[in-house]
Amino acid sequence: MTVLKERISGHQNTFVVTANPEIVMYAQTHPEYLSLLQQADFVTPDGIGIIKGAEMLHTPLPERITGYDTMTHLLQWGNAQHKSVYMVGAKPEVIADVADQLAVQFPNLTVLGIHDGYFNDFAPIAADIRDKQPDMVFLAVGFPKQEQLIDQYRQASNGLWMGVGGSFDVLGQHVKRAPEFFQKHHLEWFYRLVTNPSRLKRMMVLPKYLLEVRKHRH
Repeated sequence: MTVLKERISGHQNTFVVTANPEIVMYAQTHPEYLSLLQQADFVTPDGIGIIKGAEMLHTPLPERITGYDTMTHLLQWGNAQHKSVYMVGAKPEVIADVADQLAVQFPNLTVLGIHDGYFNDFAPIAADIRDKQPDMVFLAVGFPKQEQLIDQYRQASNGLWMGVGGSFDVLGQHVKRAPEFFQKHHLEWFYRLVTNPSRLKRMMVLPKYLLEVRKHRH
């Protein structure tokens, strides 16, 4: 995290990917997407599946780093350091509540732009980002779209660009995050499944991912 803060303070263009099993499996069958992920400056292990896969390959990772935790940590730091942010994504009512939460939780953070995820053309938003030069840009429009947009438009601002999936729903308090017990025991996926059974189809990616990892194990 220190490196990210240093790069933001130094106005270095930085692309962060929060990789989970869904992203990895999608990249396996979409070479163009894999190629743009490889252009990222940092790839963080978001999801216990990534940690388990690394263990199976005898290349253990120190810890799981969720996109939500990374984003909120950077927002807290940005608030303390009087940094600026631009947020794009989620439903109109969610992003409105995100704006309210930013004002309450991070009053010293300069919010240069707030835009929902319902746009046909990102170019005008990118032009606004170019004009305002935020320190951090968070896109919550889901993969692969958020990474594709960052890859295409990241030069608009010399700051941090990061795709954060469903994080705005949690920040805007539309989705409750798993209680600490589930977080500590790496069972957030189970909590999300129990509270939202419609996620079952998405969750089925995890066993497929671990089977794929097993094939590459020596």
